[in-house]
Amino acid sequence: MTRLRQMARGGLPIIILAVYFVLGTLYALYTPPWQAPDEPAHYNYIRYLAEQHRFPILKAGDYPAAYLEEIKAARFPPDMSIAPIRYEFHQPPLYYLLAVPLYRMGRGSILPLRFLSLTLGALLLAVIYRIGRMLAPRRPNLALGITAFVAFLPMHLAMTASVNNDILAELLLATIMLFAIGYLHQGDLSAGRRDDTRLLVLLGVTTGLAFVTKSAAYIALPLVLVTIAVRHLLLDRTRPGAFVRQVILYAVPAAALALPWWLRNLAVYGDRDFLGLVRHEQVVIGQLRTAEFIAAHGVGTLLHDLGITTFRSFWGQFGWMGVLLDQRLYQALAILSALALIGLGLWIARTRQRWAEIPSRQRAAGGLLALLLLLNVTTFLWYNTRFVQHQGRYLFPALPAISFAVALGWREALRRRYALPLAAVAVVAALLLRLIADASAWLLLMLGLTAAALVTYRFLPVLPEPAVQTVPYLLLVFVALGSLFLFIVPQLTI
Repeated sequence: MTRLRQMARGGLPIIILAVYFVLGTLYALYTPPWQAPDEPAHYNYIRYLAEQHRFPILKAGDYPAAYLEEIKAARFPPDMSIAPIRYEFHQPPLYYLLAVPLYRMGRGSILPLRFLSLTLGALLLAVIYRIGRMLAPRRPNLALGITAFVAFLPMHLAMTASVNNDILAELLLATIMLFAIGYLHQGDLSAGRRDDTRLLVLLGVTTGLAFVTKSAAYIALPLVLVTIAVRHLLLDRTRPGAFVRQVILYAVPAAALALPWWLRNLAVYGDRDFLGLVRHEQVVIGQLRTAEFIAAHGVGTLLHDLGITTFRSFWGQFGWMGVLLDQRLYQALAILSALALIGLGLWIARTRQRWAEIPSRQRAAGGLLALLLLLNVTTFLWYNTRFVQHQGRYLFPALPAISFAVALGWREALRRRYALPLAAVAVVAALLLRLIADASAWLLLMLGLTAAALVTYRFLPVLPEPAVQTVPYLLLVFVALGSLFLFIVPQLTI
């Protein structure tokens, strides 16, 4: 066993978790109150539960658009109350129920609630790491990369250090993915009916919990149904009757957990609005709608803004989307993104040559990751057909798939044998950008430095591949620190 594998099974996951907690704690402490997307509305839901002892009802006036813009522009001063900001009152209740005891113990302080999210984020890292080990059991460094990417992604850090229900939904979706991959693998292990039943019940329970956490987590349902279908109809080739029984075993606990909330919403909001989303759309008067934007600016501008803003806000666009990083940082992140995409393409090309050698259940597990990403992107684009919401954080439910693709890409691209070809790509890209797009001198310099670093790496065997492959994750740590202390704190502190 190599030294890396020994460390991977020992201290490195703990080190990643420790660094995550340090970074997350800094974000929780230094990000000014309410300066995270929707944080006041989520907080007011918790406060209502704790003080009124019943679930809130979303009503007209709970989205005070003009006041919200005014209080954001003033950076949430103490003399302006956040009480009128209640537009998250339609959300499912699980996250808020978990937060109520901390609200009471902290006497309404925001910090314990932020640390709840931070703790849920740590659990997410543990699940992500386990998914990586299951997908690539002989590549522990890949599982480490997947975990480190999620841990150090600046925008994700900012969200996991704020009050919101997103992180619980992400945790439950990742857990569902973990159980689903385990269910696919059970057929290879000649598992008994009892093991299958246990996993199906776990999938049903976690899906039910996801249903009562956030509507974005409803993509769990098609994910699990596809898992059951692939396992029984394609891999094991069991009779259709067995497939139906497995679906029922899964669906019963999921429906049992969600049904009370659905019935409550139907009784409160009516009009078949079992998720409260119809009421939410009626209430958020003043939120920019896609049709209005297209009428004013055109489809081309919409698509341009969708691409640019989604990219920036996936990596880091903080506060209420008002705190941008320096353009040079986005350019550096674009280079890292291009490196991951090129590396992923190289990995796909190399893997196609031995595709038949990969066990069918491993291929199916990879297909589940692809389906997770597809479903998440589809819901993101669908939402943007209604409202202008080009927020990259809406792609975080697919982080198990995105982080796996990025880690694979960086690992492949930073193999020594690709150093010279990639250096050539960087040089050619710099020349083309200079001739065609009149790119900034800083971008050209970064591409030149990237090419120089790759050439140096190729001819210095003293630099081992695993060490070089950690460089992107170390850079993310520095970007995360810089995002907080160079941009968030100076721009958002009163």
